[in-house]
Amino acid sequence: MSREVQFTFDAHDPKALSIFWRAALGYVHPAPPGVELPAGADALAAWDDFLAGLGVPPEHRNTRSAIEDPDGRGPRVFFQQVPEGKVAKNRVHLDVRAAPGLQGAERMAALEAECARLVELGGTRVLRHDPEPPMGAGHIVMTDPEGNEFCLD
Repeated sequence: MSREVQFTFDAHDPKALSIFWRAALGYVHPAPPGVELPAGADALAAWDDFLAGLGVPPEHRNTRSAIEDPDGRGPRVFFQQVPEGKVAKNRVHLDVRAAPGLQGAERMAALEAECARLVELGGTRVLRHDPEPPMGAGHIVMTDPEGNEFCLD
């Protein structure tokens, strides 16, 4: 029997990091429990109202955040606030599949375009690996705004 998984990021600023990854993955912030949001409503504003209604002080409203695949296919991504900063290279990282099925120059052009978009959102380009047939199709290593490594694949 398979299991559903969730990826969790330790973060200094869960809300800001979730906003970056929401845009990177095409995900959405879910509505608070029991709240039906009209189309186009701001889920993060709804969370602020929800937490205020529960009496959560403003300084505790950014301790966690989550994003979900709007199509329900991909895993949920959760962000939790931790006091310490990132101190070492990730042992596990995400590969963002930005060019599935593409090869050669067309693949690398698609990866470069996605890299430029993610840099505009606050990501950092680290290193480009050009294709090395037969095993290496080429990819770009990046970091998110808090320094977590990921690859554009």
